[in-house]
Amino acid sequence: MTGSGQPILPPATLGLLGGGQLGLYFVRAAQDQGYRVLVLDPDAMSPAGRAADRHLVAAFDDLDAIETLAREAAAVSTEFENVPAGALETLAKYIPVRPSARALAITQDRIGEKRFLSAEDIPLAPFAVIDDDDALAALPRDFPFPAILKVSRFGYDGKGQHSVAARTDLVQARNAIGAEPCVLEQRLPLDSEFSLIAARTEEGDMVFFPAVENRHRDGILDVSIAPATLAPALVNQARALVERIARTLGYVGVLAVEFFVSAGVLRVNEIAPRPHNSGHFSLDACLLSQFGYQVRSLCGLPLAPVVQHTQAVMVNVLGDLWFRHGGHEAREPDWSPLLRNPSVHLHLYGKRHARRGRKMGHFAVLDPDIEEALALAYRLRAELGIVDGR
Repeated sequence: MTGSGQPILPPATLGLLGGGQLGLYFVRAAQDQGYRVLVLDPDAMSPAGRAADRHLVAAFDDLDAIETLAREAAAVSTEFENVPAGALETLAKYIPVRPSARALAITQDRIGEKRFLSAEDIPLAPFAVIDDDDALAALPRDFPFPAILKVSRFGYDGKGQHSVAARTDLVQARNAIGAEPCVLEQRLPLDSEFSLIAARTEEGDMVFFPAVENRHRDGILDVSIAPATLAPALVNQARALVERIARTLGYVGVLAVEFFVSAGVLRVNEIAPRPHNSGHFSLDACLLSQFGYQVRSLCGLPLAPVVQHTQAVMVNVLGDLWFRHGGHEAREPDWSPLLRNPSVHLHLYGKRHARRGRKMGHFAVLDPDIEEALALAYRLRAELGIVDGR
């Protein structure tokens, strides 16, 4: 079943697979518009599960939970890409599932994603698939190094990635990953990194958020600047690529594509079939956030053009901040530097336990002048105790 053609209206129940912070903001956006939300997530204390009207505490492929979703939800979306595609295929027999199982199956596996993009002539960094010892032995002698070895599945925020300075380091890097299927990708000298977030309806209508410049720290998104300062021709090229990717996937929902710019050349890094960390600025700086568009595209509602009313800089807050004093016991940070400034918006995700590298929240600085916003964001970042290299 792909949908009845009729919009899904409140007070219908919407299903969501995944209970993290992206799911939390989906729940809030849906409830603000009058919907009920049923979350499936195995973590009884997940942020989205605690905020939802009902939380099914079960594995994503639990048959009883899937049956409950199919019976009680009018449509289902996902909070992250590592949901079993089989569960979505089962649900799609009964209710609309957006994005589709096919889209998630392609984007949750780096090998599948690279092959899909390559087949569509989407510009990428030079890469090779290393899925067994034979593939390692067959790597062309002229493959360019330095490179990055990335595990094909379940790698994110720098996890499952190893830098490979030269060919002689490749076996050691692969052993460190555990001989899992991997993608080897040339490490390009970067001019910049940016993401482009779009929403698409079942009829193929698309709207785009402004391009966002992204700065990373230890492989995790650190600071996002919205809008990015990019040549209009580069943004238009990126939009055309996102539109082609979404159309080929038959994508319905919110989609984020990460881009590299190297020597002035645009290349796709990764696809995220969901709202994106870099789009959090939209919660405070746009008339409708990326999560509002996720709800509307899921429910078959028309998409108004994106309106960003204020320039914004977002800073991620990781669990490292709870351990900035050097001890082993987590301590709540002092949020007063942020809260005493009316142009700063703090968002904490309600996760019960802080861990190093775990996304615990973010703050957004709004200012008509993007340089003023950026300067204040970095000043507050330092005042909180966020330091480079952790």
